[in-house]
Amino acid sequence: MGTYRVGILGCRGRGTAAARAYHAHPRTEIVALCDLIEERLNTLGEEVNVAARFTDLDEMIEQTQPDIVAIPTGTEFHYDLCMRVLEHGVNIEVEKPMCIDLVQADAVIAKAAEKGVQVAVHHQGRVGASMQALARAFDAGKIGELRYMYGSGKGYYGGYGLMNIGTHMLNNMLHFGKRCESVVAHLTTGGKSITPVDVAPSPSGMGTIAGEYITATLQYEGNVTGTLLQHRFPKMDTGAYSMELYGTEGRLFWKSGGAWWLPTPHYLPDSTHDQWETVELIYPEHYDPKGSASESDYWFVEDYVNALDEGRPHTCSGTEGRHIIEMMMGIFESAAYGTRVDLPQSDRRHPLLRWREESGLEPPAEMPRAYGEWLTLESERIRQ
Repeated sequence: MGTYRVGILGCRGRGTAAARAYHAHPRTEIVALCDLIEERLNTLGEEVNVAARFTDLDEMIEQTQPDIVAIPTGTEFHYDLCMRVLEHGVNIEVEKPMCIDLVQADAVIAKAAEKGVQVAVHHQGRVGASMQALARAFDAGKIGELRYMYGSGKGYYGGYGLMNIGTHMLNNMLHFGKRCESVVAHLTTGGKSITPVDVAPSPSGMGTIAGEYITATLQYEGNVTGTLLQHRFPKMDTGAYSMELYGTEGRLFWKSGGAWWLPTPHYLPDSTHDQWETVELIYPEHYDPKGSASESDYWFVEDYVNALDEGRPHTCSGTEGRHIIEMMMGIFESAAYGTRVDLPQSDRRHPLLRWREESGLEPPAEMPRAYGEWLTLESERIRQ
């Protein structure tokens, strides 16, 4: 079997995580790094033993001819970088969320189709060890027929949590619920339903958001319903980031790094089965837990290698990534207009910007990119 050549575009935290996974995998070789900051290039280059270091992505691709380019950059840069790399006819993987709106996502998918290459979106949780274990138990019929799913965030400000962590949770739920057909959502800020004034630019360059608290009901194929909560907590709590599947014969519970099974139907207490049973996690046979690569990033690379070998899309494909954006934009649209939103949307413009425009308002003013600074300003606005 051949080796896939990889270029890393962006050498900060997520770029380092991606590089460690590609460096550790026996079927991938990092042939180049690209970043505008020389210190980052050198630090990561020394760690993964890559001498080819560039500050221009086009030069990197032309000189090293990678099969895959990873784009683990800020969300606001995803669209332009994806389009530039795809123009070279190279497979890409892009950090989540794929883009800031559906207009951009549509263009990326169209360009990839034109060039005959793949887009994968880095929703590593969907292919990680705990999700592999959950999927195996689900496929084995451990909970019978799926009826309901529940997912929660980490306690970020709701709209930001949706674009940041909600992308992962929606993708996890999509694995079991298949296609999402419609969305109904309620968003509040300061204890009241959102208004066009509450629309704001997201921290971390994730587009336009609204809602301090988000509660969404998602209708999937086969009469499966899901609830997604992205509620602001006084302090972020990673323990709240979880998903539960409710079936006719039992329940499955997921967290990053763990999976559990309760052999009791969701509607029937049973004193003989009142303890959750741990589900054994699943790792690639060649994964080294003592290495620097995280298991979920390694699994993501493993799935990309297998997908390219087999001529199939990555499990976290660009099409799936775009559907996640449809769901998130549907949540914003439902709350703004007070209606159910059927997916996919015919109007691909960002619904919150459209809502403000229809209300006679300009696009929202710029705010700090850093989440802490942003949250301080937004909290002050809410209190006024």
